[in-house]
Amino acid sequence: MKTIIAIIGIALLTFLANNYLNDKKKGPVVPASLTEEKRVHEIVKTPQEPQYRCDGRIHCSQMRSCDEARFFLRNCPGVKMDGDLDGIPCEDQLCQ
Repeated sequence: MKTIIAIIGIALLTFLANNYLNDKKKGPVVPASLTEEKRVHEIVKTPQEPQYRCDGRIHCSQMRSCDEARFFLRNCPGVKMDGDLDGIPCEDQLCQ
């Protein structure tokens, strides 16, 4: 009887150990609710050094791109780039 219990115990431990090792080989579990696009977005979303900085420029004529104008509108005080207050800067010049 003790032999049968020992064999069952060893078989159970072997089974559990194999499952544990197989799960480790598969890598991290990603929730099924994340689509491929969201997973890529999460991977790319790493902290970076800001590309722009508030340096006193306030007018559209001082901007080089729409992205730069958006950054200034969101982050810098006193800018004059959104005359109609719709959240889109430099609509006539850069962000058409």
